[in-house]
Amino acid sequence: MASIKDEIQKRILVLDGAMGTMLQQYNFSEADFRGERFKAYPSSLKGNNDLLSLTQPSAIADIHRKYFEAGADIVETNTFSGTTIAMADYNMEDLVYELNYESAKIAKQVAQEFTNKEPNKPRFVAGSIGPTNRTASLSPDVNRPEYRAITFEALRKAYKQQVEALIDGGVDVLLVETIFDTLNAKAALFAIEEVKEERDLNIPIMISGTITDASGRTLSGQTVEAFLTSISHIELLSVGFNCALGAQQLQPYLKRLAHETKFYTSAHPNAGLPNAFGEYDESPKEMQGYIEAYLKDDLINIIGGCCGTSPEHIKAIAEVVKKYKPRQLVVSY
Repeated sequence: MASIKDEIQKRILVLDGAMGTMLQQYNFSEADFRGERFKAYPSSLKGNNDLLSLTQPSAIADIHRKYFEAGADIVETNTFSGTTIAMADYNMEDLVYELNYESAKIAKQVAQEFTNKEPNKPRFVAGSIGPTNRTASLSPDVNRPEYRAITFEALRKAYKQQVEALIDGGVDVLLVETIFDTLNAKAALFAIEEVKEERDLNIPIMISGTITDASGRTLSGQTVEAFLTSISHIELLSVGFNCALGAQQLQPYLKRLAHETKFYTSAHPNAGLPNAFGEYDESPKEMQGYIEAYLKDDLINIIGGCCGTSPEHIKAIAEVVKKYKPRQLVVSY
């Protein structure tokens, strides 16, 4: 059976685009989010996209299918908020294992469909592990700089549960993404290493941070190089950036990263910067042009899209990627 570690040496791999952007098109109501099972649930559930893996699984499967049809090699599970910490907003902490397990299963079934049709182009599933809605490094209270809304231990425990469910559901790789606080990410990495050791398995890990603005730093204040140093103690498949910026704005930071890291590199930028209404206007053609600049500079091994991107964006990216060879790792002695 083909592994992602084999495939990444042969070609640039294409990651999918935004899940949220696609789900918005369905215009799901509160009743749609609830389905039959959660009809009488006491909390409001609209907006809990991860829940749709249980209440609207065919829609989630269709979105994965559209991205694979567009040329994606890897789709992400619908589990960006799949921790007890994030699910506390909906009083759904007890559902976390099931949400992750079912999301992974849906994505894996669709990936298998496409791999069976095209065995020479195996498709993979990345277990999406989001940053949670808490930060371990910063205080949410400006008057109490010493206060923390979450501890490292609480994060580790929550991430471990998510990781176990994603692996049980059949993911090929774990993607710790949209990292705005590296301490949160380190808790996720600690949890992953724990599960790997307990189960005696070696699942690949992707790490993707977020440069929040033109300062070139993460929200918790790290430069590209500091971020890289903080997470490079663990053997990773890839390290990269996603979200916050468009492909054009992300390029200088990706360049610094690619020149410093011993790992493969990834990027899944937004479709440009949001407009006054919070929407993304960058066309697939425009984004393709910016991505081609990455490829000419030999910066990338895995490329996809984040907020505002659709199967059309991924199709344009997949087309241009075919013309270029993957970035080679620099082996230092």
